[in-house]
Amino acid sequence: MSKKDKKETNLVRSVNKNIRSSTRKLNPILKGIVGKKVDLAIRDLDFSNKRICKDIKKTISSAIANAENNYQYDIDKLFVKEAYCGKQITMKRFRPRAKGRAAPILKPYSNLTIVLKEKEIQKGEKHGSKS
Repeated sequence: MSKKDKKETNLVRSVNKNIRSSTRKLNPILKGIVGKKVDLAIRDLDFSNKRICKDIKKTISSAIANAENNYQYDIDKLFVKEAYCGKQITMKRFRPRAKGRAAPILKPYSNLTIVLKEKEIQKGEKHGSKS
């Protein structure tokens, strides 16, 4: 795929670089929202009881705002194409233990990237489908 082709695709991304959670806790939530329409993804995150869902919801809302303001996309046609996370810095803290020892506590941070795409309605598709 050339550079010209990449610019023509209707992808919108939003990156949150400092999320105070490990990638291990983020990944199952992100796998649950990939492929869903943005309003359904935000609804699912609203009803989740995980603390980190609030930050994921903020990132999706940012991507929606980018799509609407920068590219004039229709919000109703947007869906989550990709959602992935990566490791960031790890804070290191120590707890006192018996006999003068110390035990490390690692507090990881993560990067979060949400990629949205506008779904094109093709001529052969029905508009009033029941699902």
